[in-house]
Amino acid sequence: MSIFDSIKLRILQGDPIVHDVRGAKPPARFRAFPEVDPKACAQGCDACVKVCPTNAITLNPLKIDLGKCVFCPACEIACPKKAIHFTNNYIMASTRREDLLVPGFAQSITPEKASEKIRNYFGRSLKLRQVSAGGCNGCELELNALNNVNFDMGRFGIEFTASPRHADGIVITGPITKAMKNALDICYEAVPNPKIVILTGSCAISGGVFQESKETDRKFMEENKVDLYVPGCPPHPLTFICGVLDFLGRKG
Repeated sequence: MSIFDSIKLRILQGDPIVHDVRGAKPPARFRAFPEVDPKACAQGCDACVKVCPTNAITLNPLKIDLGKCVFCPACEIACPKKAIHFTNNYIMASTRREDLLVPGFAQSITPEKASEKIRNYFGRSLKLRQVSAGGCNGCELELNALNNVNFDMGRFGIEFTASPRHADGIVITGPITKAMKNALDICYEAVPNPKIVILTGSCAISGGVFQESKETDRKFMEENKVDLYVPGCPPHPLTFICGVLDFLGRKG
């Protein structure tokens, strides 16, 4: 391809950069934050609960756990009263596990700001080591996309690093299998203090579709503090970026 062909292609493609990571408009068919109306539920109806593959839905009142939800449309399709509707709002991250329940006070989920100590250390530059703890590679692919020209997470001073010794924290994907438990512990211990832990995707947050698997070992979450939860299956790159920026108390 000649230089002229490259210039022509660049002009045809337009500006690929997502300049406003909070105001970007994903495709209309993209499923993210669900709107839930418990009052619309028909009494005695449990159609949504029966079709949910991860037991993310509870009744009386109707609630969806974003930490378990895989954002399939099964519940929305099954509900005869249309009490559940998935929007394309990708801002869903939270610093507290209980805030991932919708609706309630988490109706509009926005991450809480990190502690003053964390902001002082990592407010301008954040290096992260990603650990795939038995994931299907869906979340990993979306995290890889954070480095492309569209999202360019590096412009915010947030980057992935190859070594945990150069990292400020770890990003965990996957349900944490027994085979990866020791590797995850070793990686976490290698990260210098202070350090943060980010769970990305429903598998990392709750086990996802592997919740009942005997091949998982999720003691890591009991032994270590989790700083940020990024729901999705997989999470949109913008969900991750906005969550981390909010965690650091930055506008972008």
